[in-house]
Amino acid sequence: MDKLNKVYVEGVGGVDIEEGCLLVDLSSQVFGNDYKKYLGARINNEVHHLRNRVRDGAYVKFLSSEDEDGFKIYTRTISAVFIMACKEIFPESTAKIEHFLGKGLYAELEDGHSISFGDIKKIKDKMREIVDKDIPIIREEVSKEEAILLFEEFGHEDKIRLYNTLEDETVQIYRMADYLDRFHGYLAPSTGYVDVFDLKYYYPGAIILFPATDSNNKLPEFKEQKKLARVFRDAKEWTNILDLAYVGSLNEKILNGDIGEVIRISEALHEKNIAQIADMICQDDDINMILIAGPSSSGKTTFAERLSIHLKVNGKRPIGISIDDYFVNREDSPTDEDGEYDFESLEAIDLEQFNSDLVRLLEGEKIELPRYNFITGVRERSGMKIKVDQDHPIIVEGIHALNPRLTTYIPEKNKFKIYISALTQLNIDAHNRISTTDTRLMRRSIRDNKYRGNDIFKTFELWEGVRQGEEMNIFPHQEEADVMFDSALVYELAVLKKHIMPLLQEIDNSSIYYSEAKMLLKFLSYFRDIEDEDIIPPNSILREFIGGADIDVH
Repeated sequence: MDKLNKVYVEGVGGVDIEEGCLLVDLSSQVFGNDYKKYLGARINNEVHHLRNRVRDGAYVKFLSSEDEDGFKIYTRTISAVFIMACKEIFPESTAKIEHFLGKGLYAELEDGHSISFGDIKKIKDKMREIVDKDIPIIREEVSKEEAILLFEEFGHEDKIRLYNTLEDETVQIYRMADYLDRFHGYLAPSTGYVDVFDLKYYYPGAIILFPATDSNNKLPEFKEQKKLARVFRDAKEWTNILDLAYVGSLNEKILNGDIGEVIRISEALHEKNIAQIADMICQDDDINMILIAGPSSSGKTTFAERLSIHLKVNGKRPIGISIDDYFVNREDSPTDEDGEYDFESLEAIDLEQFNSDLVRLLEGEKIELPRYNFITGVRERSGMKIKVDQDHPIIVEGIHALNPRLTTYIPEKNKFKIYISALTQLNIDAHNRISTTDTRLMRRSIRDNKYRGNDIFKTFELWEGVRQGEEMNIFPHQEEADVMFDSALVYELAVLKKHIMPLLQEIDNSSIYYSEAKMLLKFLSYFRDIEDEDIIPPNSILREFIGGADIDVH
């Protein structure tokens, strides 16, 4: 009789298994017919592929699409199914996984080919066929030389360019029947694990819908975001012109000594866009309030300072008002479901006083600004009195700035609303996108460590709550903006790398954040370093995070 080992499955308890048992077999043993709900597993805070073996005594948590890591596996696997379907239907084209739009993943074809409305049913039917076949997804490790030969066979030119710039000796690849590809992160054991999906037409590509972490394994509703989509399209056109759509091309420019020009062009584009926004504001005499909102680590502070400079060039004298100074006294603050003060809530702001002061200012009165004492938790008098006129637009920056309730007393014609976020323009390759959330997390981790006294563990601990606040208070209002500003810089990850890697390396497998840190470290390994930071201008948004800014951003 084969030796039996005992492992512990979260939510189940001890389970006897045979020596050499695979995680996928353990999942089937424990969950029966529901085993395909689980796409991966976490052991000792590390995510594992389900074709890995289980060691005696292991404590296993299986991951569904309701877990963040399980959701990522579902995303990659359904992306692979879409890519395979497109390869069969459009053999001369390459599918490209672009970015999320709301709860849907936008994808399209490269080489100028558009997906038509009629193509959607063909692709969806082919995807369903691939899922129903339950094709095994086999993970292999091959030498870099062999991987490049295989990539040539399958037309993965973007992957060849990437690995030609890296020093990796081996590459992890996935085989699915007659198809081969490379993905950043694990896939499910077979295509049958991603049977809940839909495909929507979204010119010139398609939106892939699949269960979100909060949708109870059901399809989320897709809400169109036209303005956000436009920003992504503009960024794509710009990166294509400069041949900077993928990390491999960025690495080539670093290795060839051409990165200085990339940095200058990237920064000039930011400067041009900020100047255009200032011009738009100054061309409308009714506008006397500028509202700026965006998720954490978007560079709002630097953006607001640079916008102020361009407004001054146009003869304006902007005045900034901090929403934080209008917090209600701490004892009056709303609480969350755990009984903790919820300072992210709109109700944490004295909306009546805030609106009253704004109206009085716009009517030409002089007011005294309050100052919130974060130590005592009490709003105090500041002694600072201000008065504005037509040449003094008021700048209000904060997470609630685009929420109509924040400025409910102010006529819409007097407002100019700006949404800012780091909408990463670069992808690893055609099939592996770069998460905008990951970029912001790395920005924040560096900044918090340098300037706010928080180690990376604290930043990671707070991050889930930060993201929940963004989902509730920022993203629902982003389409109400008059203009969107993309604060991402195409070269920035090659700079952030040397700042964030030592922090990530502090996280070992005793930490619940180990799997995230390990994934980010692997991701950063695709980038060659930009060593010389002196070529980054002192007013760059990137300086808000790495230091060296010539304006007060902290």
